[in-house]
Amino acid sequence: MNKWLKALLFLVGAAILTRLIPFSSWFRILDTMIHELGHAVMTLLMSGRVLSIELNPDHSGVTYSMLASGGWSPIVVSLAGYMSASLFAILMFYGYAKKKQATGLITITVLALIMIIFFVRAGYGLWWLIIFMIVNLIFYFLGEKVRNFYYLLLAFLVLEESVVGPLTLLTMALTQPKQAGDASNLANMTVLPAFVWALLFLLFALWCAKMALQLFWKKR
Repeated sequence: MNKWLKALLFLVGAAILTRLIPFSSWFRILDTMIHELGHAVMTLLMSGRVLSIELNPDHSGVTYSMLASGGWSPIVVSLAGYMSASLFAILMFYGYAKKKQATGLITITVLALIMIIFFVRAGYGLWWLIIFMIVNLIFYFLGEKVRNFYYLLLAFLVLEESVVGPLTLLTMALTQPKQAGDASNLANMTVLPAFVWALLFLLFALWCAKMALQLFWKKR
């Protein structure tokens, strides 16, 4: 079977199965956390200032920042969100392939703590991060088998959302191009329309998903 077709079928099947798990929707905000953290880190690298980050129960998020207008900086920051989420999916499955689930879980928890300390001030996002950290620590100490299963569940949830996000963005870019988030921002700064940027995000996400699944299959 073609590797791309196999990856797509596996991804669809995993998305259906994980949605049958109670509270899986709540954990999918992890992808939003990585997305917004990507914007924040790139803003700082571009000598900008991050004011705050919001994480919402509908899986949306907003990074409020100050960045010098003009040049490549705003474009790079806009690209960072979806690309960070896609690359993070590969990183999680790399940890799984190298049997570093414990290290990976601690890393995710530390990233959540960094979000609390520097970026998320209040609201739903703050409480989500606190509870998420507590849940991570509970699973960490429940034993290797339970911890590894929990880590793999998070990995698949991040993987699915890293693809579903750009797919939703593409739909929005085709129907309401001025409200397509990062794609709209990039369209305003470049000559390419929003749907082209959304399509590029989706293609990159699919490539990253294929790489992540290859790590999963290799491990098994």
